[in-house]
Amino acid sequence: EDSRILAANSVDILFAPVLEEMYPEGMATHTKVDVLGLSDILCGASRPGHFRGVATVVNKLFNIVQPDLAVFGEKDYQQLLIIRRMVKDLAMPIEIVGLPTVREPNGLAISSRNGYLSAEERRNAPQLYQALCAVRYQLMKGKGCDIATAEEVGLVWLRNAGLRPDYLTVCRTQDLGPAGAGDRDVVILAAAWLGTTRLIDNLQVTLQGDPQS
Repeated sequence: EDSRILAANSVDILFAPVLEEMYPEGMATHTKVDVLGLSDILCGASRPGHFRGVATVVNKLFNIVQPDLAVFGEKDYQQLLIIRRMVKDLAMPIEIVGLPTVREPNGLAISSRNGYLSAEERRNAPQLYQALCAVRYQLMKGKGCDIATAEEVGLVWLRNAGLRPDYLTVCRTQDLGPAGAGDRDVVILAAAWLGTTRLIDNLQVTLQGDPQS
């Protein structure tokens, strides 16, 4: 499916190595790349080792392809920051560009994960984005914002909509540390289960008032 879409958009070359080509000696003893700190929170806490695999394979792809520029979607915001940190820490001469999330008219972030949703779940899935918008509204109203209250509003929204929250939190955009007093650029991140599918999304916000932790 990826090949078909790329061909339809005039892509000339697709590098799609098989597992044995990337890990000829197997994965158990393969050298691994850890981006400490950022990999252990949020989705990293729920999926231990996931971002180690991401950082390792992206590092290998960068070494093989030697790109000047690489584009990653902002929908996977934590992954984007991890790749940026890895490139910076390992002095890779690569520009990492974040591509804004593309959404359906109902707000649902376009993702391959959506293909796992049933028709009924697909109709309900935009509630994840609506929960993020509800948190944004709480953060933006008045002269200040109570971050803990705003987060709770989002969690209640998700539960009432029939989703099972993994997490919903407000963090600093630059390092995903907990947002607090004085922070202006924040990102609302959430992961929630809908049926057997785990959906993630985020919303970046610039606060105007005085945030309260």
